[in-house]
Formats: sequence, C-alpha cells, structure tokens
Amino acid sequence: MAGSLASHKGDTTAFFGENALIIETLAALIGLAASTGSVFYGVDGLATDPPNEEDESAPLVTPFVRPAPNAGAAAVSLPARQKVNWRALLTQEIRFLGVEHGFRAITEPGTRDGGFGLGKSYRNAVFNLHGWADGDPFYVNYIGHPIEGSVAGFIWQQNDPRFRNTEFGKDPNYWKAKLRATAFAWAQSEQFEIGPLSEASFGKIQSQFPQQGFVDHAITPLMGLVWTLAEDSLDKYIIKRLEGRTRNTWVRLALRTGLNPTRSFASLMALRAPWTRYTRDGITSYVPEKEQRNRAEWAAYQPITTVRETSTFEFALNSRVERFAGATAGPTCIGGDASGAFRVAPEWMLVLDVGGCKFVGMETNLGGDSLTYLLGPRWTPSPASRWSPYVQVLVGGNKITHEQMFPDKKRALDLLSAQTGGQPPAHEEYTASDESNGFAVQAGTGLDLKLTAALVFRVASVEYSRSYVTPNRGLNYGSSVQVTTGMVLRMGTW
Repeated sequence: MAGSLASHKGDTTAFFGENALIIETLAALIGLAASTGSVFYGVDGLATDPPNEEDESAPLVTPFVRPAPNAGAAAVSLPARQKVNWRALLTQEIRFLGVEHGFRAITEPGTRDGGFGLGKSYRNAVFNLHGWADGDPFYVNYIGHPIEGSVAGFIWQQNDPRFRNTEFGKDPNYWKAKLRATAFAWAQSEQFEIGPLSEASFGKIQSQFPQQGFVDHAITPLMGLVWTLAEDSLDKYIIKRLEGRTRNTWVRLALRTGLNPTRSFASLMALRAPWTRYTRDGITSYVPEKEQRNRAEWAAYQPITTVRETSTFEFALNSRVERFAGATAGPTCIGGDASGAFRVAPEWMLVLDVGGCKFVGMETNLGGDSLTYLLGPRWTPSPASRWSPYVQVLVGGNKITHEQMFPDKKRALDLLSAQTGGQPPAHEEYTASDESNGFAVQAGTGLDLKLTAALVFRVASVEYSRSYVTPNRGLNYGSSVQVTTGMVLRMGTW
C-alpha cells in the first residue's frame, strides 16, 4: 500500500497544480469525503530531511532532524527553520477564504445580489455594526463559526515550525502554540467579517437587518480555541490508541480524518493529505512501540526560545460594564471590547481598541447599543513586573443606536399578510431606528497580573469616557464610567 501511494506522489502534485481552482471551489461541498479517495498522495514514515517549506505541494515529512539514539541533549539537531512560514500561511488562508466565500455565493442569494466593492456601501456595512446577535441561527453562530476559528488555528499551527510538533498536555510549548493560533484565528475572523475580502465587501450583508451584531467577532476565535483543544485531546487519547490497535490503513485513515475534521480541512488547504500528523508516522507505517521507544530521545528536544522581558504586541479580550452619568443619563451598557497594543518604546505602547455594549433596563420595546473605536498611547511604568499598572488616553468615535418596535403595527401587518397570503412584513416596516455619531475621548488606568510569559489577567481597568454624541430620545450619553476585566495575550515574550 505504501509503495503504491508513494508512486503517485508526482502525479498528484501535478493534479493539484492544474486543478487548484476547481479544488478550492468544490472543497466546501465535498468536505472531507474526498479524504478517503485516491486524489491525495500518501503520507507514510518519517524522513530525515526537513520539508521544503516554500513548496506547498511537497510531501509531508517531519520538520526536524531525528537525534541519534541514546544521544545526549548536545547531540540533538534543532530545526533549521524556526520562523513562521508566512508565504505558505497566506496562501492557505486565501484558499480558505475562497472556500468560505464560494460557499456563501452558492447558498446565499443576498451575497450574490450585494456584489463586491470597497466604496460607500462597504463603509456603511462596517459602521452599521452594533449589538450582539446577527440574525444567524444557533448552529451557524455557535457551531459553524467555531469550526471556522479552529480551521484557521490549525492553518497557523501547521506553518509555525517552532510549536507545531506539540501534543495536548501540560507542556508549556503546547499552550503557547494554541495562544499563537488563537491570535491568528481572531485576525482571520476580523478579515472575514470586515476586512477587504469579507462579508462587508462581498455581499455587504451587515448593511441588512439583522446582520449587524458582533457575536461572530468573539465566538469565532474563542470557541475555535475550544474546538482545537477538543480535537487535540481526541487525537492523543482516542485516535492514537485506536490506530495503535489496528494495521488496517483505511480504518486509521478514517479515524484521523473523521475525528479531527477541522485539522483535516486545514491540511487540505495546504494541499496535503487530511490525515497528516506532524507528531507521528503515516497511516501505513505508524507503530506505537516505536513511539514509546523514542520517547526518551524526543524528551531532549526543545524548540529554540528567546525570552524577552517585555512584549512587542499585546492582544486583549475584555468584558465591560458602562454606566452613564448625569440627570438624564443613558442606561447601563453591558458588553466587551478587543484591543491590540504595539510597543513603540520600553514603557510606551500604541493602543487600538474597538468595543461594543448593549443597553439594559430601557423602556419596553426600545433597545439600543453603543460602539466605540479608539486609538492612543498607553504608559506602563513596570512592563516586565508581575503586577503591571498602566495609564492610557484614547481618542476616536462613539456611535449610539436605538431601535423602537411598534407591536400593534407588527400585529396588523402580520394579520394583513395572513389574509392576503403575502410575505411576512419586513423588519423595518414595524420598527424605527436612529443613530448618532460623535467624537469621543477616553482616559483611565488599569492593573494587569502576569500569569505566564504569554498570558496576563487584566484584573481591572477603570475608564472615564467623554462622548460628543447628540442627546437622543431624551437620553444623554455624554459622559460615562466603565469597568473592564479580561485576558491579555503577550507576543514576543516567548
């Protein structure tokens, strides 16, 4: 079987090169069914040469050199390539975007009707974002988008040689790999939602009710991380044990592919067999005893790591509660924000923060939300300490949105629709919405607690915000105090 598969490697490589567009278009429809066919080249055994990282069609081999048996740590040959393979990463991400948008174009008439562009309609779609829900059913938001985040995470990991050889467990390098992959999944999610090749540019669906919510921006990376953890644990504790009890190649193929679907799909985006594993032999030659025999020699292997005292980039996800001040203040607002901070000096960072929250406690049939987008400096006097306070001043904009529903009008329109056999009334026929935009400035202080070199707990941040938004419906949103807490991922410290 191994010889037969190996003999078709050249033909298969040519097949992918000539039919890449067809494969990318149909991948969303055929899914993982193709993984059991003959269109993929075989993956078997470990090689002693590192793979050609620039050639995506190259057969999979182990990305490090096997140390000599019984050799000490000094004899271990470390990987020649430790940097992220950005060229392959971006190529695979573009393929993944092609699959996603191809599926949307095939299944969603609204996407086809909206067209493509980065003009006024794109800007309207982006700035129309507000609230949490986006009108999609539960399985799309809480199953489909976590799958998207998991695929993106595995695409990153298979192009991150420093950490892609890790397995689920207590190894710190494994959790570093997951955090790096989650950061990329967030970036991929933002690009898919509002980037230049996104739902906002292709179809412009956020301009249509009720597609304006932020749910996918949070769920895709966070639940995607949970999904990858589940697949990694399945691979280590279930798949590995079951495939060690059988020599049947097809059973092993089905186990690796079927029980790790998002990892399998990520491998497809690299034009590699979906049952690819970087941590063990191929499906025709995997021998559990060999893995046990070599465990001691692999224990001597450690990726090259450079520890820095301060991070170069920080990504944070926070939850927040905001209370407006004044006699005619707006209601309490509950939500969250995401921020990225780039270090420009030892104690200074440039921060970009985008957040949103939903008003609670408003009158019946009235809803609303707030969106802020801010940029500014942050001063951190002790960036390398375990306890790290900071002060920041951000400037940008604030958008307040209200929506009033008229239940009597909705009932009348529903009755008319039932009597005439027409379509149900459109949302805008029984609601009225308005929005206000204005300049905003925010200043405050916070305290971070370093848990590891990579992970930080934001104990609390207290901010005062001044927004020059026109009072709306008798409510004043001019000033507010907000308290946030969350988690921070530090890049460049490990």
